[in-house]
This record gives sequence, C-alpha cells and structure tokens, in this order.
Amino acid sequence: MSTTPTNGSEPVLVVEHLAAEIDGQQVVEDVSLTVPSRGITAVLGRNGVGKTSTLRGILGLIRRTGSVTLAGERIEKLPTYKIVQRGVGYVPEDREVFAKLTVAENLRLAERTSAPRRELVDALFPDLVARRDQMAGTLSGGQQQMLSLGRALINENVLLVVDEPTKGLAPRIVNEVADALIEAAKTVPILLVEQNLEVVRRLAGDVVVIESGRVVHTGDAVALLDDDDLTTRLLGVHADTDSDTDTTTEVAR
Repeated sequence: MSTTPTNGSEPVLVVEHLAAEIDGQQVVEDVSLTVPSRGITAVLGRNGVGKTSTLRGILGLIRRTGSVTLAGERIEKLPTYKIVQRGVGYVPEDREVFAKLTVAENLRLAERTSAPRRELVDALFPDLVARRDQMAGTLSGGQQQMLSLGRALINENVLLVVDEPTKGLAPRIVNEVADALIEAAKTVPILLVEQNLEVVRRLAGDVVVIESGRVVHTGDAVALLDDDDLTTRLLGVHADTDSDTDTTTEVAR
C-alpha cells in the first residue's frame, strides 16, 4: 500500500511501521503514513481502532517503536517537549486548558518564542479577545476548544496535530472551528483526527483509515466519501454528509 500524498507535496511528516502501547497493551500495531507540506490530512476509523493513540505515538506521549521523520529529521527517539520545540503544535482531544488560569494566561504559557502570533489568534477567535480575563474553566466547551486551538496557533509551526476538534460541539461552533482550521491550513499542514464526515469532506485533502491499529486505506478524501460502499465497509457508516444528518465515526479513546 502506497502512503504517498495524493496532492504531490513533499511530506512534512513520514511515519513508518509505528507501533505503540499503553500500560503494556498494544494500541497501535503497524501504522505508516505521510503528511504533505500543505493542506489537511484526516485520520479516520471506527471507535477504538487506534487513531488517537497514533497521534500520541507520533508525539512520544506513549511508548512507541518505528520511524517518525519530521521535516527531514528523525524524531522518534526525542521526548515530547523536544518534538514540540521543533515546531509541532498539538491540540488534544479533551482540550486540556488550564482551568484556573485566565484565557490570556493560557495563551501566554503556550508561547515558545518572543514573537507570538497574537494577531492571528485574535483574528481567528475574537470571542477569546473579549474573554481575556475570564478563567478558562468557566468557558463553554466551544470556547475552550477555540482556546486550545489558539494555544497551538500562537506559535509558528511546521505541523499542527489536532485530535477531535469538533467533538461534543453545537453545529454553529463546529462551523466556526472548521473555519479556523481552514485558515490555519493556509500557513501550516495539519494532521487531523475527526469523526464528523461533513467536516472531513470540507477540510481534508487526504485521508488515512485505520483499523485494528493498522492502516487499511489511504487516498483522496472526497473520493472515499463519495464511495458509499467503501465508506460503509471501512467506517461502518454511510457517506451521507448532508448538513441535516449527524454522520460521525467515534474516535479511539
């Protein structure tokens, strides 16, 4: 199976034969994928197949083996903080904002350089500007998601890794988060785990489908979602992304 990006870009990330475990249990068996140097690559799959664990393995948050190359540099032996220092922004599945700090303090803590991109974050998330002095723990789920994205986008990155950004959000907020990711992707490639197929259709150029900790399909996102039989077989759902239909696949925990 080829893992070459379908849009012809040189990859910013190359993962080969990634395996990972949590507390001695194998959660990723054998994942190989590439992320082009532009656009959004979506990781799809049924519940419990290892999507989130794949992201965490790439970042070194769980024990893993295999090869991970970022912008031409092997990073699989590096601790997570050094991977982040090399320009990987991470938006975790459950947002993980600092609840007892203000919005401004959360953003300030995320700054890695003396030239943070505050204007970009303010433009993408004007609601955060109005809530600068509000404790992050009192924000709504959608506002916390925006803050989590803002913490990653405040730095110049070579890659943005985003896990389930629309999970549990109201449709209006889902659209706002999708809009922000579209804007972000103009300046940084994104590796995205997402369960909402309507959002995937709107955002992603390439898709990687994981089953039982292994990659079983790579290719063009729209081509997959236009193939109802293939989508049903790989994801267990129909590829109906009508705006009135809640069509999702569940992320691995």
